[in-house]
Amino acid sequence: MTRDLTTGSPMRLIAGFTLPTLLGLLFQQLYNLVDTMIVGKLLGSAALAAVGSTGSISFLVIGFCMGICNGFAIPVAQRIGAGEPSKMRRYVANAAYLGAGIAVVLTAATGLLCRTILTAMQTPEEIFADAYSYIFVIFMGIPASILYNLLAAIMRSLGDSKTPVYFLALASILNIGLDFAFILLFRAGVAGAAIATVLSQALSGLACLAFMVRHFPILRMQGAEKRFDLHSAKVLCWMGIPMGLQYSITAVGSIILQSAVNGLGTAAIASVAAGAKLFQLICCPYDAMGSSMATYCGQNVGACKLDRLGQGMRACAWLGLGYAVLAVGAMLLFAPQCAMLFLNQDEADLARLVSLTSQYITTLTAFFFPLALVNIVRFSIQGMGFSQLAILAGVLEMAARTVMGQVFVPLFGFTAACFASPVAWISADLFLIPAAILCIRHLRKLYPDQTEEAALRPVRAEGP
Repeated sequence: MTRDLTTGSPMRLIAGFTLPTLLGLLFQQLYNLVDTMIVGKLLGSAALAAVGSTGSISFLVIGFCMGICNGFAIPVAQRIGAGEPSKMRRYVANAAYLGAGIAVVLTAATGLLCRTILTAMQTPEEIFADAYSYIFVIFMGIPASILYNLLAAIMRSLGDSKTPVYFLALASILNIGLDFAFILLFRAGVAGAAIATVLSQALSGLACLAFMVRHFPILRMQGAEKRFDLHSAKVLCWMGIPMGLQYSITAVGSIILQSAVNGLGTAAIASVAAGAKLFQLICCPYDAMGSSMATYCGQNVGACKLDRLGQGMRACAWLGLGYAVLAVGAMLLFAPQCAMLFLNQDEADLARLVSLTSQYITTLTAFFFPLALVNIVRFSIQGMGFSQLAILAGVLEMAARTVMGQVFVPLFGFTAACFASPVAWISADLFLIPAAILCIRHLRKLYPDQTEEAALRPVRAEGP
């Protein structure tokens, strides 16, 4: 069930590994999109605005969970590349212990602070109750999110990017049925859409766990491999926490920007909510490329094949550029039709909602190549073992969105909100690209011989 990414054409390996990962992300976004579409169509633009107003705070917390899970998988990939299955299993066991602890703490903290955070974000009174109902349920589902994301990240680090897709496909179909059941049959409103999402993700996580127990003999642990190990936990936290913080720091800027958008009225909030959901779908290829590059670089650093790092990044950048051209062309032609997927035709201000949503998504896709580089280079750096640098990239993104939200949105309104993310991506690229070059140089100094024997030495991720 494992796959070696240390030999063969980087372009072919990355493309082949990215495709199943992309399908998995598309299924994951499918049930997020279904929530938004059903809420917008059945409950109206006010309910859509309520769900959309929680997007940045959801990303703050759920993004942190995804980040730490991806970070925990990096030592696993490195030990697979180095040919050390016993150490790999010890990392997997300790990742499970840490993930369970983090799930408990985050669920309790977010449940207690949920109302306070929405108030601080200046959530409009007319949508506050729905926003609270939705995001509270999402936060109560944090353990399900960590369960699936950790198991999926471990499978990808072992070279299996296909299996998580199958369970997400099943979960997506289930989520659609549960959405209609909770909203139409049980009249649960926006909370029903959130319950459907949490239940679907929990089932996909449990399915992954059952499959791994049966079909991954390399993960069967014995003796000391099962025990909590302080050194392994420190290495995992060294990798995982910076990746989680990178997501969260970026999300802080998004929250500040969302607060500025909230001041523009319900139409702007609903348009950004619809545009953001569409964006999450069409940017999935870049998320898949990033995940693939983390595994690719992790295995090649573990095997001490450093020449393949730059080759892989360049190959993936070409893939990203090709998709960017296709995406902007598609949105220039079909943005209004895509906007209507989330809007009710009976809305009183339909023409304005369609226009604002189209402007938002078209502006974002015009800057897709800088976004591609953010994902490709950042995840490559993390796969090399330098997760701490992701925090600095996240700080730059946060600063850019903060300036746009606090200075330019009040001056130029919705147009400035459309350009906030592109400015953040370009700011991150200006840091990440030189940082990646320095990381590779640092690794070459650590392992100048680049031999198989060198791969058996532990990777020191202390920064360039």
